[in-house]
Amino acid sequence: MTYEDTLREIVRRDERVMVLTAENRAAIRNLPHELNGRFIDTGITAGLALRGRVPVIHALAAFLTMRAFEFVRTDVGIAGLPVKLVGGVAGFLSEANGPTHQAIEDVALMRGIPPMHIFCPADEQDLIIGLPHLLASPQPVYIRHTALPPVVEHDPHFEIGRAERIADGSDVTILVYGMLLKQAIQARDILQRQEVSVRLLNMRMLKPVDAEAILAAADTRLLVTLEDHFITGGLYAIVCELLVRHQIRRPVLPLALDQRWFKPALLDDVLAYEGFTGPDLADQIRRFAIRQQLAGWPADQG
Repeated sequence: MTYEDTLREIVRRDERVMVLTAENRAAIRNLPHELNGRFIDTGITAGLALRGRVPVIHALAAFLTMRAFEFVRTDVGIAGLPVKLVGGVAGFLSEANGPTHQAIEDVALMRGIPPMHIFCPADEQDLIIGLPHLLASPQPVYIRHTALPPVVEHDPHFEIGRAERIADGSDVTILVYGMLLKQAIQARDILQRQEVSVRLLNMRMLKPVDAEAILAAADTRLLVTLEDHFITGGLYAIVCELLVRHQIRRPVLPLALDQRWFKPALLDDVLAYEGFTGPDLADQIRRFAIRQQLAGWPADQG
């Protein structure tokens, strides 16, 4: 079962759903001839939602969230219409594309629109699990599309605004969303071998975010936020805002892009160059913990 298969089934069950694209059919290339009048190749189209339809719009994430931002904010956000925005090749998935096509501020932009929900699945299986719930929601939704194969068997129980606990741990909590779940698992495995107990959360949704899971994670000695996004406005900002709101003091290590676009290359090379491979992440977490002089941290482990 793929994203395209899942969307096809939803469209067949619910006559309100219409599929739209702005000249980007990569994720839905087999649907146009099957959907007849319920497929439109156009730009942002809020008028359909005003007539009781549920538009599912596909475009490159960089253009959908930046070039069309004012229309999304005004026509979809202010009206609170149930438009679903599916952004392609977000974050590191744009790999060989330069800064103009890199959507690494998309989460920050979309979370600034009051009614907008944000879904960042780790892989295609995760996307398929959440998709029916989000298309059924009356809220506008921004979805970071991914067709990556799963690296874990995801919990089939999906709830809007709830994270998925991948692993338990008591020393460190890694909070991650999107494609970097694979690298987070690799980093956890390395740290576990170094006798560091690591909790791992696949956040799934960044708005509404699972505040309960984040606050519970503060019982570990270190929180790590991992994202293929600018450090500003993404998961790191969300976690810090939440901790401050609840007056909780805890070290937080952001592993993100610090106000710079990434060097275009093939995905594996991007991850290696930018320091986002599993071993790179584990090393950064270990070094930060040692600098912070966290009690009981196994500093002698390499």
